[in-house]
Amino acid sequence: MKHNLQAPSFSSTQLASLPLSHGKRTRLWRLLYGSGPRNGSLLVLPLDQGLEHGPTDFFPHPPAVDPGYQFELAAAGGFSAIALGIGLAEKYMTEYCGRVPLILKLNGKTNIPSDAEATSPLFASVEDAVRLGADAVGYTMYVGSPRQHDEFRQFEKVRQDCERFGMPLVLWSYPRGSAVNAKGGTNTLFAQDYAARVALELGADIVKLHEPNDSVANVPAPYDKLQEDAGARCARVVRSAGRTMVLFSGGEKNDDDDAVLRKVEFYMQSGASGVMFGRNMWLRPFDQAVALTRQAHEIMARYPR
Repeated sequence: MKHNLQAPSFSSTQLASLPLSHGKRTRLWRLLYGSGPRNGSLLVLPLDQGLEHGPTDFFPHPPAVDPGYQFELAAAGGFSAIALGIGLAEKYMTEYCGRVPLILKLNGKTNIPSDAEATSPLFASVEDAVRLGADAVGYTMYVGSPRQHDEFRQFEKVRQDCERFGMPLVLWSYPRGSAVNAKGGTNTLFAQDYAARVALELGADIVKLHEPNDSVANVPAPYDKLQEDAGARCARVVRSAGRTMVLFSGGEKNDDDDAVLRKVEFYMQSGASGVMFGRNMWLRPFDQAVALTRQAHEIMARYPR
């Protein structure tokens, strides 16, 4: 796979406008320009589904249950980073250190309890991320949950540690809980737009969001009167995130390769800084997944950030 190894001038990058410490700036530069598409956009391979969803996510493609599969895919496909928890990082990262950038997820939960009062406790630290050579940490925030007061307090310590260690912070900003469900649901424009703004307000460097749908049932005003197409909805949440870079999620697997690639282009056209596609990549046979990743690179190369 060919990469453009010529770095863009620093003044033209999206990093130039951000007030960042040297540590954060260095690590973000490595993610944005030292790996993946290398043009200021991000192509991230997440592997937190085994915790968040359980082993059933791997049933459609049994080789994917071995985390070595995703690490080798991240290396062969040229991903910007792999995102996963501390157990997988400690047990499988060794031979990929320096080859595959790491986003260490610090918190998570199973999907066994009800999401009515969703919360995501910490099980790793920013110091762990430094020890493991990570280029960023990931944190899941359940926006609007009845437990969000606990989440905010927990996040405060993570954010402070990120500043102290010069570690970029990627926020999985997920509307969740009974109050969100009562106001239209998790994937409405209202919910995703709010989640984008929360990421900016709380101090995230990058936010992962889901594509907002067109449902207006039970959503608060003025969202109940908005009539926007999919492109306008995605562009709106990107604007709401301000100087926090946006990654859109790939969601459940789509068997149509062309449809996956159309999503990549659509999100980049909407102003996103990249995508975080997991099941749409590692639930495919290895050679097919690598080929799909390289096609995603070609699309993202047209959208330097």
